[in-house]
Amino acid sequence: MPYDRILPPLLLVASNVFMTFAWYAHLKFKEVALWKVILVSWGIAFFEYMLMIPANRMGSALYSAPQLKGMQEVITLLVFAGFSAWYLGQPLKWNHWAGFALIAAAAWLIFLD
Repeated sequence: MPYDRILPPLLLVASNVFMTFAWYAHLKFKEVALWKVILVSWGIAFFEYMLMIPANRMGSALYSAPQLKGMQEVITLLVFAGFSAWYLGQPLKWNHWAGFALIAAAAWLIFLD
């Protein structure tokens, strides 16, 4: 089916939105006790896992594990770039984009035969 190829990446995008919030949203709330933000982050990460695990399970029918991981890294960087600029107010600089481009090039190599 045509959605078989696109559904895993879409689930990876959605899971990364949750994980990025779990890992970085607390940076705007430094006055909140660390143990509290850890608990909230775990709660958010639960939803990340509810999307990530099916994405990898379904994706493994079409992609190898290294390909899924490479895809995951690129998606993570794109989601983080948007989150950093929009939510944290810290847009990426040229050197961040250059480093991310190198990671994207590495992920591209993983998909070569």
